Amino acid sequence: MKSILVGVGVLVVAALVIVVPLMGSKNDLVREKNDIDGKWAQVDNDIKRRADLIPNLVATVQGYAKQEQSVITAVANARAALGGATSGDRAGEIKANDQLTGALSRLLVLQEAYPDLKSNQEFMKLQDQLEGTENRIAISRRDYNLAIQKYNTDVELFPKSLAAGIFGFKRDDAYFKTTDEEKKVPTVKF
Repeated sequence: MKSILVGVGVLVVAALVIVVPLMGSKNDLVREKNDIDGKWAQVDNDIKRRADLIPNLVATVQGYAKQEQSVITAVANARAALGGATSGDRAGEIKANDQLTGALSRLLVLQEAYPDLKSNQEFMKLQDQLEGTENRIAISRRDYNLAIQKYNTDVELFPKSLAAGIFGFKRDDAYFKTTDEEKKVPTVKF
């Protein structure tokens, strides 16, 4: 009888030694996944702020640069694509955001070709607000990417990889990356 109790005690201790760290790892992964979602919400919020500024910016530019309709249309279409991106589809939202970023950079280059636009107070105010928003987006994107990196590292490293496998946690590869369009140097023509 005594040996059975010792055997059961050993099994209980062994189970605790395995289960407690496993549950701790699961809880860490849940926290990190929720952190990613929270950081994504901030990115989404900052992108929405930028999208709200765009109609005013486009209207201001349109008054000065009527012949640049293709750039203005590209910005409007990219903003519409961002608005139509399915919520919850991070990859789709990231792609739509990248299109908008490229179109905006072309729009802002127009100020070099139109000196009157460059001196317009409304345009300058909108450009400053947009610049501040772009900085917020950059910080939010960095924080979001760092949260994904931490989560992915934990999903892959032992011992949390055991908990990830058991509880179904998978890598999250929805990083924000610099697009080829963003890497291009804008051309200014006078």
